Amino acid sequence: MSPAEASAPGGREPMRGPVRPGGLLDVLSVASVVLDTKGRIVLWSPQAEELFGYSAPEALGQYAARLMVDERHIELVGKLFADVMSTGRSWAGGFPIRHKDGTTHVVEFRNMRLMDDNGDVFALGLAADQSTVRRLEQDVALSERIVKQSPIGLAVLDTELRFVSVNPALEQMNGVPAEEHVGRTIREVLPSLDADALESSYLRVLRTGEPIIDESAVGRTPADPDEEHIWSVSVYRLEDALDNVLGVATSVVDITEPYRAGVEAEHARRRLAVIADASARIGTTLDLERTARELADVAVPELADLAVVDLLDTVAEGRRSTLGPGEPAVLRALAVRAEQGADTVRAADSPGTVARYAPDLLITECVRTGEAVVVPQVKDEDLARIAPSGEAAVRLGRAGVHSYLAVPLIARGEVLGALDLKRTRNPAPFDDDDLLLARELAARAAVQIDNARWYQNARTTALTLQRSLLPTHPRVTPGLEVASRYQPAGATVEVGGDWFDVIPLDGDRTALVVGDVMGSGINAAATMGRLRTATNTLASLGLDPAALLEHLDKTTSGLDHSIATCVYAVYDPHLRRCRIANAGHLPPARVRPGRPPELLDLPTGVPLGVGGVPFATTTVAFEPGDELVFYTDGLVETRTHSLDERLDELLALLGDPARPLEDACDLLLRELHHPDNHDDVALLIARARNLP
Repeated sequence: MSPAEASAPGGREPMRGPVRPGGLLDVLSVASVVLDTKGRIVLWSPQAEELFGYSAPEALGQYAARLMVDERHIELVGKLFADVMSTGRSWAGGFPIRHKDGTTHVVEFRNMRLMDDNGDVFALGLAADQSTVRRLEQDVALSERIVKQSPIGLAVLDTELRFVSVNPALEQMNGVPAEEHVGRTIREVLPSLDADALESSYLRVLRTGEPIIDESAVGRTPADPDEEHIWSVSVYRLEDALDNVLGVATSVVDITEPYRAGVEAEHARRRLAVIADASARIGTTLDLERTARELADVAVPELADLAVVDLLDTVAEGRRSTLGPGEPAVLRALAVRAEQGADTVRAADSPGTVARYAPDLLITECVRTGEAVVVPQVKDEDLARIAPSGEAAVRLGRAGVHSYLAVPLIARGEVLGALDLKRTRNPAPFDDDDLLLARELAARAAVQIDNARWYQNARTTALTLQRSLLPTHPRVTPGLEVASRYQPAGATVEVGGDWFDVIPLDGDRTALVVGDVMGSGINAAATMGRLRTATNTLASLGLDPAALLEHLDKTTSGLDHSIATCVYAVYDPHLRRCRIANAGHLPPARVRPGRPPELLDLPTGVPLGVGGVPFATTTVAFEPGDELVFYTDGLVETRTHSLDERLDELLALLGDPARPLEDACDLLLRELHHPDNHDDVALLIARARNLP
């Protein structure tokens, strides 16, 4: 025990000497203020300076109420002060005080009357920030509730490793009442345990401060003296706010049953690890062949030495398929994976091969019935029903195939194909556990394969909706020649919400719009359609571009938290200028004869749907022969190049203002839109012409 300890357990004499301060008062930062009978400050502690903001020279001699209390509360404070001074009864409670910086804080007060040896009376006020007091109260209440109700055994031991407290869970676990723990060591309470090892670990934690996490302990307790138990023990050093070491806290969990079950189920856990691995590796994309390869890669070598993933050819073509009793199965091999041995690979169809399997073959039976087929011990006569041909049967026999398993790939009640597994090097035959694992792997892969089919259908629907909501051909307006393109994302990516529009306005003016709804799929396409309709409606009102975007921002905010970017421009051929406003979109490019192409310097603005931020309108010259190029980010953004690089490429391709607009659109898409780009592209080019 350290010299700082004032007493010792076990009846020993208390130790005398200086004691290091605890940290609780420092956390509370209790302020002390002494007032005379008139309420003037006569003593002012450093903590009071911190709590109220006034230094001692500023506070001493001042009336406390006038210094710290709002005028509305002075009368109440005066009454409370008078009651304390006249009755001698203390007062405690929370009260709002005014800090020197003008802010108001709720402070927890305790006020009491003092008298010195001359009979003079003073008032002592102890104060602490109420939020700090409440936080500590809540922490204590929470800790007490957790300790008492936790199913985990918890205990606190002092620096001599004597129990200070134990919770009900540990009391029950040890079979010793809580009061018989207090003041005693581990070896005194639980003599059947290896106390030396435990105390050595606890002392190391006390010395270094490094916790012990989930260390196993084995032994017997009075709670169950006839059975040996295994516990998971964690130990942490306890320190106060000033880093004084108070002792250690320990948590104890009885893991006897889980441990025994774990030993017995090691094989099963290994299987679960394979399933977890499959969850992470199978279905990383919506690509059919890649999903099949991922399934085969998981199955080999963990489950089999050779794995083949076959899909019914009709399913691969997007149609449903059912097999009658006498029908052959037409299967397309999607993936083949072998651990070792060329003979087994040559015996299987190579990926992409479509083969007809006779009605009596085992894999045909598997896909026809939707049931797994297992041949634990393969005999020579079995090879003829496993291999698709006599030659393949010879190769399988030569490779040493001794066990066979085929499980159907079933998703949403439909048989899609089969997972075909063989063992050569692994000497164990396929058993029930292997069958369960194979079914689980096949089920997960089948769902991913089916998802790819459904996804393609959904993508086709979204693309149809997207195209139906976009203008088929830009409208002809006075003083403008326009061309446009919409390019959907790649085949494995959902359709986005990009759009463009050309809107005739009064006075020969024309509105030009390009926007991009964040997100993808049918929802993005539908949101795009609603925004396009709203833009057309607002444009007919002749609003300034910035005002129109503000209205469109409010509309977007109401569309299920949608976010979109947009550029809106109004061209006036009589004034030969464009008024443009931008809502978080990439800037348009302007091409003028005899000058290098440039990106318009516009205030970027925030995307539509953010709300509360005004937009700005910029006026730019737009003479006959000039071009404006509007586009969405799918045209220029890639994963491998900076945006500045891509925008420079865009400007470089716009160097010929005499090029036909349709050719310019084709050139930009051909040179800038990468095949692996995962975003749609909307492109609109407008060239100013002289009015007739």
